[in-house]
Amino acid sequence: MPTHSLHTRASRLAALTASILLGARAIAGAQTTTVTLSMPGTQLTDSVTVQGGASANINFGALDSVATSVGATADTTRRALLKFDTQSTIPAGANIQSATLTMTIKSGGTDATRTVGAYPVTAAFVQNEATWNIRKIGYAWTKAGGDLGTLATQHAVSNTAGSKVSFDVRALVQAAVGSASGSRYTRIALADLGAAGAASYREYYGMKAVTASMRPVLTVTYGTPPPPVLVGATLRVLQYNTHHGGYGTDGVYSIARIVSWVVKSNADVVSMNEIEINDGWSQGLDQTVLYQQALQNATHVTWYKAYQNRYGSTSGNGQLILSKYPFIATAGTLLSGGRSALDTTIDVNGRTVNFTSVHLDNVSQTNRLTEISELLPWDATFAENRIIAGDLNARPGTQEIVNMQNGGYVDQWSAAVAAGVSIGDGITHGTHRIDYIFLSKNAANLHVTSMQAYKTADANGVMPSDHQPVLAVFEVK
Repeated sequence: MPTHSLHTRASRLAALTASILLGARAIAGAQTTTVTLSMPGTQLTDSVTVQGGASANINFGALDSVATSVGATADTTRRALLKFDTQSTIPAGANIQSATLTMTIKSGGTDATRTVGAYPVTAAFVQNEATWNIRKIGYAWTKAGGDLGTLATQHAVSNTAGSKVSFDVRALVQAAVGSASGSRYTRIALADLGAAGAASYREYYGMKAVTASMRPVLTVTYGTPPPPVLVGATLRVLQYNTHHGGYGTDGVYSIARIVSWVVKSNADVVSMNEIEINDGWSQGLDQTVLYQQALQNATHVTWYKAYQNRYGSTSGNGQLILSKYPFIATAGTLLSGGRSALDTTIDVNGRTVNFTSVHLDNVSQTNRLTEISELLPWDATFAENRIIAGDLNARPGTQEIVNMQNGGYVDQWSAAVAAGVSIGDGITHGTHRIDYIFLSKNAANLHVTSMQAYKTADANGVMPSDHQPVLAVFEVK
């Protein structure tokens, strides 16, 4: 579970001083640093081949090489796993401008070239323990052969000994160093994407190669721009229950359809409910990584992520917060009834904002009331300004919403309607409004300027989720 820490920042600068700071930060943000990671044991911490079939329980970590191949049977299918220390060598949230993985060929099958793909490895592994079946002793891969994310890049690999091949892994490294929860190490898997056959075999020098120039190398160039600082800034907040991470009303699983609406909303911070990790709904993958990468690819900006599982476990359903602003701190708590809440602290225009995502029980009002009684005092421990977004599974006027209001929060849809700045009918699920964005009554620096409930159905009436997203736009004073 994320740990709870807070850092507040007061801003009392005059407009002229703010302009000077903006210029200075722009200059600082333009500076870049290049690091080359290849030192075995420190910068390049792991490299190992995992092989299926009869070798599925054999660890090949003692070898000086790694290999890829795709065989007609599992016995001749191999993947190369690599891990680089981008956690202690690159600042958290750095803007990755380029990242290149370079491998040196040791030997190859008879095919002149093979197409090899690079994937993120979404679970930690240990070089001298990992096999096709386990990532370390006592911990199986969710899917045999390694827990792999979405294909990041691919390249043609020759069979000429001594030749080098380079993979553009910028997006993969960006996702790793932008992670707000867990490890910021970059873990990469290489896998052959071509037709099966013995000619597919490719052997590469690994971290134990005697000749240093032959070892895998990750070269990264990064800058460290500050979070957006704007005079008279706005903060665009989106709440979206994704239905298990993107199952539409047609039963089709599509992350892209959800992402397209996030992009259309131009949101700065997004609360997503029912995001799945390493289970059947997610097809054994980590949807937090998939959404982060998809948004970065679609918007060409860095997105930071934090996640809290409903049960505090490493797989299953939970809350995801994605933000264009780096996180100052994150915190999570478990609620009754197998529910949870996630908070992230960001700095917007010199103002502290605590943004919480929550999803309450969908069956029992008794459970929902208990969860709210746990949520409110926990959230009150965070600094103003506070926003709570989520699927409360309760309609306006019910005791749940009354308790939220009595607990110091204002329903921003109702506030927008009263101010004449609402767009749409507010319906978020079926014929009801059960998704909310609340603002704390003492949030002196935030003021809602508009709210919109989107209609996501296509020409055939199909929606990307059984919920509609809702957007609040706040002026940050």
